[in-house]
Parts: sequence; C-alpha cells; structure tokens
Amino acid sequence: MALKQAQTPEFRQYQEQVIKNSVALSDKLKNLGYDIVSGGTDNHMSLIDLGPHGVSGAKGERICEIVGIVCNKNTVPRDKSAMNPSGLRIGTPAMTSRGFMESDFEQVAVFIDRAIKIAAEVQNQHGLKKLADFTDFVKGNPIAEVESLKGEVEAFASSFEMIG
Repeated sequence: MALKQAQTPEFRQYQEQVIKNSVALSDKLKNLGYDIVSGGTDNHMSLIDLGPHGVSGAKGERICEIVGIVCNKNTVPRDKSAMNPSGLRIGTPAMTSRGFMESDFEQVAVFIDRAIKIAAEVQNQHGLKKLADFTDFVKGNPIAEVESLKGEVEAFASSFEMIG
C-alpha cells in the first residue's frame, strides 16, 4: 500500500514540499549564524552544529522539548562521544504534513535560535556543565524566557491542523 501511495502525484508533491521546507529551515538557520553540517541540506532534515555556540545538542534538545519543538541531539563530525553530541537534528516531514510552508519554517528557525540562546544563557549563568544538572535546573526553576517562547510556539503551532 505504501508503495502504491508513493507513486501518486500527491505524494511526490508532498515530498518536494518536505525538501523545500528543509532547505528554507537550513538557510534561515545559516542566516542566523548556525553551521549546518554539510553546508546545507537536500533532504528531509537539517543537522545544526551547536559547538560554536557553546551549548551541547542535548541541552538544546532539552529546551526545545520544553517549549514544544521536537528535535534530536545528534553527533557532528568532530564529536568524540555520542553521549555528549554537539549537533541538533530537525526533520520537516511531520510539520509539512500539518501544512507548514517555507515561510513557516523560517519562523521555526527563529524559535530554535531563541531556544539555543536560552540554553546557552542558562548554562553559562548557572555554571551547569553536566546535562543532569542542567535538566534538573530547568525542570525545577521557572524561566521567564522559556515560558514566553513556549507560549509563542504553542500559539504558532495551534494555527495548523493536527493530523488525524
């Protein structure tokens, strides 16, 4: 059944939009000062190198998760350990399925940028080098910037229809 669906013009159009959205996200992140592993993307995902921003992929993932952005920590080429990766991986299929277009992914990039900056600020202000300490701190202490970003992400995402 899946192979039959993959042969339809609608599926091809959807996949083309997934890639356009991924490129828009990647390009906006580059414009915001992030390094994209491989220089960009030509598929459904972008891999951001957070090393130059002084925060790990796991900490970026944690703040994104709290504000409602689903992504994954991921290793980048110079990483020595998968336990403490410097990358953050963001895919576009699920959001594309909800109707996000290129300009929407530019807004998602702005949200991600803010989340990464919050993660770096919390880490640096409170000396939270270990992920466990960082996680405990953000879970146990309300952070105004996190709550504000969470509200903006939820308001933005609620304007798109849920799948199913």
